[in-house]
Amino acid sequence: MESTIKSDGLLVSSYIQGNEKSLEILIVRHKQRIFSFILSKIQDREISEDIFQDTFIKVINTLKRGKYNEEGKFLPWVMRIAHNLIIDHFRRNKRIPKFNNTDDFDIFDVLSDDTLSAENQIIKSQILEDVRSLIEELPDDQKEVLLMRMYKDMSFKEIAENTAVSINTALGRMRYALINLRKLIEKHHIVLVN
Repeated sequence: MESTIKSDGLLVSSYIQGNEKSLEILIVRHKQRIFSFILSKIQDREISEDIFQDTFIKVINTLKRGKYNEEGKFLPWVMRIAHNLIIDHFRRNKRIPKFNNTDDFDIFDVLSDDTLSAENQIIKSQILEDVRSLIEELPDDQKEVLLMRMYKDMSFKEIAENTAVSINTALGRMRYALINLRKLIEKHHIVLVN
């Protein structure tokens, strides 16, 4: 009972200090979410189980070597490890996945990140491609404002002048473009992975 209320951080510390049971609690706590994420990308239960096991082998090795420094962010850290192993799997099989989303994702953070690893570069180009195709589905007035703002780095004042509308109208179109983009991402089940 007591173990269910311990935070991930406390369990990680406890495991590092030699309590093997703490890792078991962490695995049980997050297994469903991590395994579902892997399976959604791999689409093969057996390979997904292998990647899930490899993920936790990597987690254990990192913890045992004292290299863990993601204080309070255990689950996102494990998800990144799983994600990198999925990329490795596709690389080995010469098949780049159509990568898409996790929670709390901001497309424009990824688009503006200049310091991307090789894995993230692959994902970024896929995300750009996916987002570009979704933008094409937006109504023309929203698409125009979104492209001017995000890809041409124009101010709302410049957008308003170029489209012969008020700044408030330009802002409104941008707002609706983002709302509709979010709906399209959900409709097409696109998962944008950072």
